[in-house]
Amino acid sequence: QTTLAHIIANSSKKNGTRFVTLSATSAKTNDVRDVISQAQNEKRLFKRKTILFIDEIHRFNKSQQDTFLPHVECGTVTLIGATTENPSFQVNAALLSRCRVIVLEKLSVEAMEAILMRAVKSLGVQVLGQGDQHDSSATGSSSECSEFPVYIEEKALNTLAYLCDGDARTGLNGLQLAVQARLTVGKTTPLNITKGGSADGILITEEHVKEGLQRSHILYDRAGEEHYNCISALHKSMRGSDENASLYWLARMLEGGEDPLYVARRLVRFASEDIGLADPLALTQAVAAYQGCHFIGMPECEVILAQCVVYFARAPKSIEVYRAYSNVKECLRMHTGPLPPVPLHLRNAPTRLMKNLGYGEGYKYNPMYKEPVEQDYLPQELKGTDFFKEQKT
Repeated sequence: QTTLAHIIANSSKKNGTRFVTLSATSAKTNDVRDVISQAQNEKRLFKRKTILFIDEIHRFNKSQQDTFLPHVECGTVTLIGATTENPSFQVNAALLSRCRVIVLEKLSVEAMEAILMRAVKSLGVQVLGQGDQHDSSATGSSSECSEFPVYIEEKALNTLAYLCDGDARTGLNGLQLAVQARLTVGKTTPLNITKGGSADGILITEEHVKEGLQRSHILYDRAGEEHYNCISALHKSMRGSDENASLYWLARMLEGGEDPLYVARRLVRFASEDIGLADPLALTQAVAAYQGCHFIGMPECEVILAQCVVYFARAPKSIEVYRAYSNVKECLRMHTGPLPPVPLHLRNAPTRLMKNLGYGEGYKYNPMYKEPVEQDYLPQELKGTDFFKEQKT
């Protein structure tokens, strides 16, 4: 995003347009007002336009983002905001409606390979194809390692292109770490180059690349969009009774650093929303899983969550209660006028005055009757309503 901003800046300078950069991580509201004031003067005195680039714009709060509204609308500045978060959640709706959202997708594996090959050439590192051979068991001295050329396996570059998950910065950092680590160790390897002849050199293999990346390729943002995407995928996988997908999304969240209690709370909700009365024990399982996670924490509690997730994926599903309660809420929202009073026979009568007013009169105490009791429990206006069938009987 910042690279694109620099490209726009270089292009705008040729057209005589001012390009101003601010970072929301360090800039304050006064800094923004100063830039806007300068832009107004430039526009009024020199007819010169201003492009304002805000890096990490989601770091500005609502009132700070509101500062841009009138000036963006009247054209004082052309605002370009960069954010790694979902703008639907982090940028004001009013400001968002005045901007065009451009989504930068992850780079493809082919694009990542091209970037890494370009970086390797700039570093002077030679690439060994699958036909080239080396003896990994023999190592030379580290005292004169700087005199030896550096080689990297083609397979190592391909692996790095996959593991960086479309993030060029992660890929370049991983390549840099692998090269620096091997240079620091300084061990050389006898290489048989296919062009003829053998030579000693410092070799970077696939294992060295994986060691440099470690777990950085597991991308997960506990506070951003990926957080909501993964929990939604977990919920829908359990709803669809896919136990393998359910375990996969659970692992993506936990291995990425998600709070296990958050997942456990969502499982409690799922137990009633999607399983309901089809398996009343599901709610007990969910609450027990939450308590277990609270007691022992990570990483031991991961198997507790895994057991609960698989149980829910295999359990029968029913939204009968969920849908019925939604119908009740809709009935309350759509009711016109005052809500109907509680029928007199259902009211408690702890005082003589209440009894004289008819509270509790005619109420039939069900346990005293052997046969079914005919008695109305809904207000007269709702008599015969069946919220489970969504219609009156």
